Amino acid sequence: MAKATYKDAGVDLDIYAESMSRLPRLVRRTHSPRVMKLDGGFAGLFKLDFDNSLFARKYENPVLISCTDGVGTKLKIAEKTGIHKTVGVDLVAMCVNDAICCGAEPLFFLDYIAMGKDDPDLLEDLVEGITDGCLQGDCALVGGETAIMPDIYQVGDYDMAGFCVGVAERAHLIDGSAIAPGDKVIGLSSSGIHSNGFSLVRKVVFELAQLTVDQHIDELGETVGQALLRPTKIYVAPVRKVLNHYKVKNVVHGVAHITGGGLAENIERILPKNVDVQIDGQSWNRPAVFPWLQKLGEIEEAEMARVFNMGIGLTLIVSSYYANSVKSIVADCGLEAFDIGEVIDGSGKVTIQ
Repeated sequence: MAKATYKDAGVDLDIYAESMSRLPRLVRRTHSPRVMKLDGGFAGLFKLDFDNSLFARKYENPVLISCTDGVGTKLKIAEKTGIHKTVGVDLVAMCVNDAICCGAEPLFFLDYIAMGKDDPDLLEDLVEGITDGCLQGDCALVGGETAIMPDIYQVGDYDMAGFCVGVAERAHLIDGSAIAPGDKVIGLSSSGIHSNGFSLVRKVVFELAQLTVDQHIDELGETVGQALLRPTKIYVAPVRKVLNHYKVKNVVHGVAHITGGGLAENIERILPKNVDVQIDGQSWNRPAVFPWLQKLGEIEEAEMARVFNMGIGLTLIVSSYYANSVKSIVADCGLEAFDIGEVIDGSGKVTIQ
């Protein structure tokens, strides 16, 4: 009987070693002085505060905030195009954008990548995207895991999960409880579909309309693949800038990351039971990909609003007196911000008119 090897079973440890050797240079680009070296260790080490007094946070009552998420079936678009350097940005975005809803400063990130067969080039592209996202989200990539699982994943298939840990002072946590009638809802523009609803997107675009990823769409001014792969916008910089500007005043009463469920369901998650939010659905510019997709699939407006962000990737619910100032700070970060609604007396519901 022939002697069995791990390679015969579908896992080549030599190729795995090559894959791992490509990653340290990418990971190091995300490190701050708070990342502690542990060469050859089994975990990532991160100091909660800086040693340098100039940058010391001097936390009084710090609370750790953790988030986890994936990219979903948007990965199938990456597989169709052969472009894998952007979905890592999506992975980071889906986690850090959740963390900042509590007022967190993202600290560090970890990833998990599962593949059917080890592919050093593919893994390098994925991790490069993750590190790009970490740089945008101002957090360090301190560790990860790559699992090669033949028979569970086909050759060329892969999946990704991400994990973010952040910190906030307990006194400055944002949980929506301060939202009150008269507050304004500010919407921050999305870059497009972000990373939700791609099972519907793929059904409409590739099954019903029979399009290919390299087809140019005149009304979009780009190919199908370019429109669908545009990475999720990361909102850490503008939100942190707003919160740092108002360290004493309680200006930001609620933050909602607009993912699956759309504006209504995600804002309702943070509303007290004594208020409603009225959204003016005509108050912002929708990226062209949404009307194109809606027409292509003959999708009902209510379905579009529930599945997709429709052009608003994050909302800030703020004191009305400071709304214009908050929008100005966001604009300074290069993002469009819109007055999209207001808070009124109610029972914890969102209506879009």
